[in-house]
Amino acid sequence: MSPLRVHVLEALDPRARACFEQALARSGAAVELSSGPAEHDARVRVLIGGRPTREDLERSPALELLLIPFAGLPGSTRRLLADFPQLAVHNLHHNALATAEGALGLLIAAARHLGSGDRALRAGDWRIRYESPSRSQILAGKTALVLGYGAIGRRVARLLAALELELLAVRRAPEPGDPPWVHPLEELDALLPRAEVVVVCLPETDATRGLLDARRLAALPRGALLVNVGRGPVVDEEALYEALRDGQLGAAGIDVWYAYPPDEAARAHTFPSRFPFHELENVVLSPHRVAHGDRNEPLRWAAVAEFLAAVAAGAPLPHRVDLAQGY
Repeated sequence: MSPLRVHVLEALDPRARACFEQALARSGAAVELSSGPAEHDARVRVLIGGRPTREDLERSPALELLLIPFAGLPGSTRRLLADFPQLAVHNLHHNALATAEGALGLLIAAARHLGSGDRALRAGDWRIRYESPSRSQILAGKTALVLGYGAIGRRVARLLAALELELLAVRRAPEPGDPPWVHPLEELDALLPRAEVVVVCLPETDATRGLLDARRLAALPRGALLVNVGRGPVVDEEALYEALRDGQLGAAGIDVWYAYPPDEAARAHTFPSRFPFHELENVVLSPHRVAHGDRNEPLRWAAVAEFLAAVAAGAPLPHRVDLAQGY
């Protein structure tokens, strides 16, 4: 059998290429690999890249599959792929480990008000230690609701269970083998009054945008904790700010936002929202980085190699992207 012909659109640096080739060797897959912006040949069956051009997709008559080497689906790519219905589209979730760990870190930091304690003590101020009652919340025994039970949500749930939280989760459609506490999204409203902790792991789609609005945030127990590592607009921006300001939410850890720097020059002076979240003491702000980690690139290329081995073997392929849904 001839090798699987694969082209990576980005130019792989020596470290990434070494990671990829080592992972391919471990997988045993017969793969013929090329990379970089140079034109790939007409035998390419799998194209790896997140933002291909029309020319990239038209260049190889043998092209069967686009693998997006990260989680999500860029809007420009989704629009382009509407003209290529014959292509299978898949993505990766190699960053689920780092994202889940980051979500847990944000939750603990928010629950225990670690950020405000750190800022106070840097100024020599110990008064937060002597507050009574304490603002810190103990997580064990609380009920946590995980919004989105995919690769990230499942890891988040395992970490929360290790901290002795009771679990609830919602997903678009529960699958066979899911735990009994996983519910369809249609049951969200019935679950909210029980959710003392909410961890958002959902992508932004037409169905999820504004899902947690003012009405749903008000349905949570007063003082509930919220973490968002999915996409900012899943939670209504104004409603989130007001719930934190007014105490309906006791604290939050937020990694994904509503406004981002438009260019490199703006990275040092762009606030993440039109509302002053940065003035609230009960919010831990993170600049959309919890998915980053020192092992991300080896994990990425190991996941790519595992995926290509499945393609070469004709095995079922994970993480098929639904272009209609947007993820």
